[in-house]
Amino acid sequence: MQHHLKLGTRGSPLALAQAHMVRDLLIAAHDGALDVEVCVMSTRGDQILDRPLAEIGGKGLFTEEIEAALLSGAIDLAVHSTKDMPTTLPAGLALLAFTEREDPRDAFISHVATCVEDLPEGAIVGTASLRRQAQLLRIRPDLKVVSFRGNVQTRLRKLADGEVAATLLAAAGLNRLGLKNVAKSYLEQDVMLPAPAQGAVCIEAREGDEFIAALLSKIDHAGTRIAVTAERNLLAGLDGNCRTPIAALADVGVRISLIARVLSLDGQQCFEAKGSANLDRAAQLGVDLAAELRELAGDAFFAQLRSQIEGA
Repeated sequence: MQHHLKLGTRGSPLALAQAHMVRDLLIAAHDGALDVEVCVMSTRGDQILDRPLAEIGGKGLFTEEIEAALLSGAIDLAVHSTKDMPTTLPAGLALLAFTEREDPRDAFISHVATCVEDLPEGAIVGTASLRRQAQLLRIRPDLKVVSFRGNVQTRLRKLADGEVAATLLAAAGLNRLGLKNVAKSYLEQDVMLPAPAQGAVCIEAREGDEFIAALLSKIDHAGTRIAVTAERNLLAGLDGNCRTPIAALADVGVRISLIARVLSLDGQQCFEAKGSANLDRAAQLGVDLAAELRELAGDAFFAQLRSQIEGA
């Protein structure tokens, strides 16, 4: 007997590529016993493109409509870029599986330079990310950073039209879209630490649905789950969202190591913390590093940051 599932996703080319990847993984893991229908849904984050995310409400704008469909039973599961997920989910929903993480780095894309260091003085760089903005300005305070929203193809078109001299995009998204060739170079973590959970795809479903949980357990990647747990716990401990320049990356081997940064908008203040732990302590490692960063930066730093962002 073949079971029919409805999988919800945003409609961007990248979101669809990720949804089809998860669909194919599920079908393969269950020897064709599943029929998975991809259901495209529009979110407010996709509809409002003329303002920065920090100004219009943050990460939840990419998930609200899809999560409402999950809760109503209109769809059975949803696929998301984990970095777009708020750290607090609606009651009754959970992230039940993560596929193997792609390259977490940021890619540098430009028609006038091969790396950030080679950009002309005062060059305009487009990004919608305060994390990327802060880390760019940390190493190149002369650059002018402007808001740059839209899906991958839209941003590449704006770049080609000369609106900006360069932009940064997640290497994982380019790879999944078959666009690896557009990257001129990649930014390593000493220059540009990625967003928490960047490169990881998650599957969200209803808590307590044991049938769906059992299906998803077949495609859950343990190493990615451990890394993302630490990174998201750090983000939650800093009350982080797209309004805060927070970067983090975990490495999972015999133990887990985690590095994290929080920065001022202009990048001139940067606080960094590192730590490691046994794998079963990944969640606590994220909590502990968040507390360390809060102590390093101090309450005044976070209060000033909130004031700057709300006044921007």
